[in-house]
Parts: sequence; C-alpha cells; structure tokens
Amino acid sequence: MTTTLQLTRTWAALTDRGKWQILIDGTTAGSINQKETVELPVEPGHHTLRVKGSGRFGSPEGSFDAADDQEIRFFCHSARYWPLMLAALVKPDLWITLRRE
Repeated sequence: MTTTLQLTRTWAALTDRGKWQILIDGTTAGSINQKETVELPVEPGHHTLRVKGSGRFGSPEGSFDAADDQEIRFFCHSARYWPLMLAALVKPDLWITLRRE
C-alpha cells in the first residue's frame, strides 16, 4: 500500500518563476511550478521532505509519518517579507516556507 503526498506551491516572488525540486528522504522525487499542486506516492513510514529552488535557496527539512492509504498535504511558497528574504542570504533554507496543512 502507498500513501499520497500532496504538495501545493501557493505563491512565488518575482525571482522564483522556475521549477522547484521536491526531495523526499534526500532523493529528488519530482518538481513543482508556481501555483501548481503535485501528488507523489510514498511508502508508509517516516519520511523527510525538502523543496529546493534555483541556486542554493531552499526550505528547511520537514518530516512526516505516513500510514497506509493516507493523504499527507503540504504547501510551500517563497519568502514573502523582506526581512526573511534578507535572512535567507545568510541562511538559504529560509527562502522557501514549507508547512503541513
């Protein structure tokens, strides 16, 4: 049995128009465009999720536990406020926000 991971990209800064990589357990599992929702199959168990933008910018690593036939939902978007954008220059994993619904 598999579980479905649903990821929605809700908003992007002017500089984030391209595709972002979706990494599950450190392995590229797909990509996502601006204002797109993708569904990816995952095996039951504990997993990590990260979204990587262009260059060195990305999201912090999130984790989730998947059970049989469950749907896990996350959403992501780029930094919306200039203080967070500025902080991402020093800590690149602050550029993309990744949250579970």
